[in-house]
Amino acid sequence: MAAPAIRRSWLASVYRKVGSCLFNSVFIAQAVPRGDDMDSAGPTKLEFAVQMTCESCAVKVRAALEGKPGVSSVSVDVGKEQVLVESALTSAEVQALIESTGRRAVLKGIGGSEHDLGSAVAMLAGVGRIQGVVRFLQLSEQRCLIDGTIDGLEPGPHGLHVHTLGDLTRDCLSCGEHYNPFGRQHGGPGDSERHVGDLGNIVAGPDGRASFRQEDSQLKVWDVIGRSLVVDAGEDDLGRGGQPLSKRTGNSGERLACGIIARSAGLFQNPKQICACDGVTLWEERDRPIAGKGRSKAGTETPAAHL
Repeated sequence: MAAPAIRRSWLASVYRKVGSCLFNSVFIAQAVPRGDDMDSAGPTKLEFAVQMTCESCAVKVRAALEGKPGVSSVSVDVGKEQVLVESALTSAEVQALIESTGRRAVLKGIGGSEHDLGSAVAMLAGVGRIQGVVRFLQLSEQRCLIDGTIDGLEPGPHGLHVHTLGDLTRDCLSCGEHYNPFGRQHGGPGDSERHVGDLGNIVAGPDGRASFRQEDSQLKVWDVIGRSLVVDAGEDDLGRGGQPLSKRTGNSGERLACGIIARSAGLFQNPKQICACDGVTLWEERDRPIAGKGRSKAGTETPAAHL
């Protein structure tokens, strides 16, 4: 009977190790249509590390970004290999534009036009090949930006919720219920009567990728750090489905993937160039799995963090 407990403890420790290494790092993404239930958000600033060696590189990056719908401003520093973009696009969409020039790009920080009040990130993993990154940025006391990309989903809508517990000892089953500090019924992100953790639906395209960006007026970064983010198998009916679970969970099915919400670096706060836990550099990390065989640079493999 001790084996399952040992396995759960091992999984939790692996997740913490891998997560602490990657929280301020990278997720490679391309754009797909946003979910219909997601509200659009105003411009934010995105800091990218971009492999550039000369001014002609900068010219091509500027040309790929300037004048594009949703892009407000672009600043390129070749010496620092840094590109700063103010945009209303998802971070995945901006990254895809930069990489259309043939340069590799890594998102290093995200911030608002005004002084932000904190940021967080959740690295999601789960059933099969599902994995993703979702970032939270508190733009003001009333506005929290949520920007993410999740791969490996079945095409179509999937419920997305913040859950009360940051506990992965029984995979996503130990994350607790939806974060609901005011004891309200389940609803949609635009409803006044909703769980604080109710974030509506994300929509995966034919390739299984969901890329999304929204602002939320109830979620606060400082309240959800240490909790978990969960993506579900089915569509959230936003409490309007008339099913027994509609007013509790949105009847969105089983929990497919989850991750602990951790504090993360904001704009210009991430100097990371190498992962101290396994020696993988910022650029090498792009071509390696999150964990397991092929991750370690020195040949000492980190066990896979299957949730």
